[in-house]
Amino acid sequence: MKNVAVIGAGTMGNGIAHTFAQFDYKVQLIDISQASLDRGMATITKNLDRMVAKEKISEEDKARTLGNITTYTSLEEGVEYASLVVEAATENVNLKLKIFEDLDKLCPDDTILATNTSSISITQIAAVTSRPEMVIGMHFMNPVPIMKLVEIIKGYNTSQETYTTVAEISKKLNKVPVEVNDYPGFVANRILMPMINEAIETLYNGVAGVHEIDTVMKLGMAHPMGPLQLADFIGLDVCLSILNVMYEGFKNPKYAPCPLLVNMVMAGKLGVKSGEGFYDYSESRKAEKVAAMFA
Repeated sequence: MKNVAVIGAGTMGNGIAHTFAQFDYKVQLIDISQASLDRGMATITKNLDRMVAKEKISEEDKARTLGNITTYTSLEEGVEYASLVVEAATENVNLKLKIFEDLDKLCPDDTILATNTSSISITQIAAVTSRPEMVIGMHFMNPVPIMKLVEIIKGYNTSQETYTTVAEISKKLNKVPVEVNDYPGFVANRILMPMINEAIETLYNGVAGVHEIDTVMKLGMAHPMGPLQLADFIGLDVCLSILNVMYEGFKNPKYAPCPLLVNMVMAGKLGVKSGEGFYDYSESRKAEKVAAMFA
């Protein structure tokens, strides 16, 4: 199983492609936009350069990794020879269902279809295919090349053979696979998102400011990053989507997204990706450029 197709060249997709390619898998990175593919490859190159600078890999390793990745804007061409597909598109249930319907028709009969979804039911996704036993969740953590965990989620019909194969592949990527049952949010986001939502509620209710909330969690709870900063890095739209999936799935008000989060997403304040969320990243980038001029 050396041909892996990755769908989506965004933050998670390019990280997944980078990781597979670094471990000598032949990767077909697929996106509908050539511009997105170009940005994804630029990010991979930048991250590899950083690893070279830290002497974690050599220039030869970098060149080999980049040589293992081929980009496609055609789904049909990209998955033609894939033994494993990892879908990492936007966290939108209708989009994912359409992608898996198409994958089922386009991929070889023995191709395993995995999704990097962070909350959507694997059973629901598998139901639109004719191979539900070969559909599985493979939820990587961000940044993918660094984080060790892979949540592996079996749908109702996922076979043990499929699970074992994907778990072994995860180990070959130097990751730690953890089996999780198919419930909204799985484990990571079922615990993480209510904490982030509660931090937003704390801000919304005027208990403390952004910096103060994050400082309490970093210094008091030994979190490497405060929950509001983490939400910015995840993407506030992604946080909202995951909370909505859990709220609909469990019908429990404790998962209802904070009105402040809803309003920020409607206003386009999505975090790092839009330049502003709970923190202003556009200003920080300007400050860095100014500092560099006088360094």
